[in-house]
Amino acid sequence: MPITPTYPGVYIEEVPSGVRTITGVATAVGAFLGYFSRGPINEAVRIFNFGDFERAFGGLRVDSEASYAIQQFFLNGGGQAWVVRVAGGAPAASTATLETGGIDVLVVDAASEGVWGDDVSVAVDYNTADTSPGSLQFNVSVTEAGGAPEVFRNLVMDPASPAYAVAVINAGSRLVQVQLPDPPDPSLSTLRPAEATTPLAGGDDGTLPGALELLGDEDLKEGMYALLDVDLFNILCIPDTMRLGDADAAAVATQAIDLCEEERAFYILDVPQPLNPRDEPTEIETWLDANASLRHRNAALYFPRPEIPDPLNEFRLRSVAPSGTLAGLYARTDANRGVWKAPAGTEAVLRGVQRLEYRLTDAENGIVNPLGINALRTFPVFGNISWGARTLEGADQLASEWKYIPIRRLALFIEESLFRGTQWVVFEPNDEPLWAQIRLNVGTFMNNLFRQGAFQGASPREAYFVRCDHETNPQADIDRGIVNILVGFAPLKPAEFVIIKIQQIAKTSE
Repeated sequence: MPITPTYPGVYIEEVPSGVRTITGVATAVGAFLGYFSRGPINEAVRIFNFGDFERAFGGLRVDSEASYAIQQFFLNGGGQAWVVRVAGGAPAASTATLETGGIDVLVVDAASEGVWGDDVSVAVDYNTADTSPGSLQFNVSVTEAGGAPEVFRNLVMDPASPAYAVAVINAGSRLVQVQLPDPPDPSLSTLRPAEATTPLAGGDDGTLPGALELLGDEDLKEGMYALLDVDLFNILCIPDTMRLGDADAAAVATQAIDLCEEERAFYILDVPQPLNPRDEPTEIETWLDANASLRHRNAALYFPRPEIPDPLNEFRLRSVAPSGTLAGLYARTDANRGVWKAPAGTEAVLRGVQRLEYRLTDAENGIVNPLGINALRTFPVFGNISWGARTLEGADQLASEWKYIPIRRLALFIEESLFRGTQWVVFEPNDEPLWAQIRLNVGTFMNNLFRQGAFQGASPREAYFVRCDHETNPQADIDRGIVNILVGFAPLKPAEFVIIKIQQIAKTSE
């Protein structure tokens, strides 16, 4: 607010600079949907390494394609991911009831559904701070087989007490949740469970999720739509589509692509498992032709599948969905070079991959590449690498401007960063002072990307532009409360084909 001088002297007024720094968002936050041994169902949980995944979801599981994909994601350079557990059938949590004198005192449920809860036991003892006759205090120890116990001491059943058993255990336990029996006995506050060790029982993992469970309900935010509660994810992987039938896999992929378009994310598609790549790559061509509606600028497809040593099967080789490995490669490339660098080439080594299901030749690579199918190749010295960088809209016949993965992912990065970085503009006076601030802040963000090497061009003028003025904001739009910001950039396109011309020089006599 301007100062109103009232007396002779010096007045100090701080003038805003108009600088509102736009920070680029993360570019490689993974999102995985699948079938796991434990963990909340239809709820997104953030993890930062494979150890987090083992603690929260139980680690690798033979019938869980997603568990191997998550392992590959972190092995190849992934830094953080959101994981959603889904299951078919009727998954159930293990449960037990603590009682005394034939009266039910507490119902104990495992923290999540699954057979894992049957390995949990609850022990009650009276070795409390108050051991006088008539004491109502008790201790509870919750133990999972092979793990350290969770101990809660000096509990009571009085809801008015700060040591109320239900509140204390539910707030502090990772293994169980407790509740009163239904209906509760009126005398519960004057009781305590009997000293005993009680195992939980009745857990059920459910069945492998089908298309319905993977899709979920958007209104209830179940299945893939649990990711709607996530602040940001960039790379979506649903490895279970690899084991579905063609129609079910296509249905899941269609909705996944729509979700990615809405959330400005990128989807790595896993094709159905019945494919037999040991014959020849024509089968994946046929599958893609039959599902041409899946071609989209926010999706990519890789062939063939990687094979990794399986620690659950004496390290014999197991075919896994490519999505987890490639999502980790995206993250590693982004960290080392930037989102504008294609996640392909001799640097794009597939870590943890022993071999590929099918060894493509140059001629076969030349067949799948123009169709927008990215090849995974095996080369001497370099090993197994990613050798393609096209989106599913990258088929030569489509002639799309979003042909290449790095261009599309760079655009998504810029869109999300500017979306978040210009929220302050809403409800500001829509005139030249605002437009000048927008040009300053957006231009600074774009210039920073230019200096990092994200765009073509020798100068900022050649690399990008930011327009927000009377030309982009006619009076009709101003009257409707609209401010238009036009941002353009010259993307770096990968050198997909390197042509070296060699010519003999004819020696002439002097």
